Amino acid sequence: MKVSYQDAGVDTERGQAAVRLMKKSVEATFDRHVLTGLGSFAGLFELPQGYSRPVLVSGTDGVGTKLLLLQRLGMMEHVGQDLVAMCVNDIICQGARPLFFLDYLATGKLEPVRVSEIVDSIARACLAVDCALIGGETAEMPGLYDEEEIDLAGFAVGIVDKDKIITPHSVREGDVLLGLPSSGFHSNGYSLIRKLFFELYPDRLADYAERLARPTVLYVKPVLAAMEAGAIKGIAHITGGGFFENIPRMLPEGLCFDIDTSSWPADPMFEEIVSLAGLDRTESFSTFNMGLGMVLAVAPGEVDQISRAIRQTGQAIYRIGRVVPGEVGSLR
Repeated sequence: MKVSYQDAGVDTERGQAAVRLMKKSVEATFDRHVLTGLGSFAGLFELPQGYSRPVLVSGTDGVGTKLLLLQRLGMMEHVGQDLVAMCVNDIICQGARPLFFLDYLATGKLEPVRVSEIVDSIARACLAVDCALIGGETAEMPGLYDEEEIDLAGFAVGIVDKDKIITPHSVREGDVLLGLPSSGFHSNGYSLIRKLFFELYPDRLADYAERLARPTVLYVKPVLAAMEAGAIKGIAHITGGGFFENIPRMLPEGLCFDIDTSSWPADPMFEEIVSLAGLDRTESFSTFNMGLGMVLAVAPGEVDQISRAIRQTGQAIYRIGRVVPGEVGSLR
């Protein structure tokens, strides 16, 4: 008996149709440094000039179980921004300007329109941070995924001069911590959120749907503006693990954070969901970003000029605390 690849659940024609649909939006992200077109075996990118000792900085991430929530709500139009932001916000923490991005999309049944819409959203986010979407993979894997299931991962590469890499070594006691607000939960904590609204309080999901679906903020342009304005000593992207896991990653041994939690506007959504989950303060700040998606460490004398540069990009910023001696951060 003859059994074709299509009989096994993989239709290469659907894959080719998806590529045709996404081609225009992907190629809109290209600049003169992109040396290959869509469909090549590999993406080629010529390094830009102007760097004396260029270092490539890479990061990879996904959207996590927020995907399940977005699919349940039918609100996938901005999922690409979540994917791109989770990667480029990480590499900017080392001072790197994003250069290019690659995506990986896996599903049980490849629907060309749905796939192209997701890739379009990835391309829009890449354009927003001047990053080329130079390649990716769309995998149809029946048996590994249900037909409607989708999984996403991304990979970003950026560039920084070696003497401008941001590391913990320059952070000192007394440095000021500045916080950049989040749009909501970004792409972290959704396993707990799904537990709440899929199982315990399903009747309340509609009340929170729009806010839970908000995409992760792209912090690249505000942070690049800050680096032009002054010396950024440390940057922490507040993702899984919240404050207590991520802020210490930008600090040297022997120093920790002291943060005033009243120094930025409280977001009622966080307070409501923390209350529904019954989390205490330490648990909530170890699970969610609690309204701040990125934290910068700067010298006291640089606070005003750096804050001004960030605000000029349209991004709000708050003075939230300072670097102090110790091993475990404190909230007050």
